[in-house]
Amino acid sequence: MDNVELLAMDDWVIKTRQPKGTGPYPIFLLLHGWTGDENSMWIFVTGLPSDAIFVAPRGIFPAPGGGYGWHPYQENRWPQAVDFHPAMNKIIDLLTQKNFPCGDFSNINLVGFSQGAALALTLLLTYPAQFQSAVGLSGFLPDGIMQLPQNPLVRGKHVFLAHGTQDEFVSIQRARQTVDHMERAGVNVTYCEDNVGHKLSASCFRGLEAFFSQNNLA
Repeated sequence: MDNVELLAMDDWVIKTRQPKGTGPYPIFLLLHGWTGDENSMWIFVTGLPSDAIFVAPRGIFPAPGGGYGWHPYQENRWPQAVDFHPAMNKIIDLLTQKNFPCGDFSNINLVGFSQGAALALTLLLTYPAQFQSAVGLSGFLPDGIMQLPQNPLVRGKHVFLAHGTQDEFVSIQRARQTVDHMERAGVNVTYCEDNVGHKLSASCFRGLEAFFSQNNLA
């Protein structure tokens, strides 16, 4: 039986699930969307490799209507890459051998939904040496990141992207721009598009399940 616990680190709530054993185990960082919390991403865990450490932090900024997010709320403005810097700094500080002694820090994978997907992709593009892969579900790239100098270490990384053509929050055009940018950066992109709204379809969930085994990840 795996160990599920809540960690409180300087008032930051983080939910983890760790196998019983010495490892080292691959690490999956689960990043929820706007108004979510540390419980929101566990629905996707069944599609991920099971013998792993799962780390689900709570967003660091309260959302006005409840829940949390990864950047300060600003009405009628699409998030900029710089808006995610405080969250990225906290996540980099979180992922240490001291905090997860059984973790395999050569095998850290990012899984994000919506705003959490934007954070996951921004982390991979900014710190490619520290992450093996990223999953972006119903997500996007924040404004400004496409104009930043590209880290050459991102070439060859594996990314799974899934999006609904009827997404009412993040347009399918933004999703396709994200695919194009990642491919031009040299990333190996697996893309699943389906006729759904702001959620992961059943067929794309099956694609997520296959992604890690097909690419020999985790």
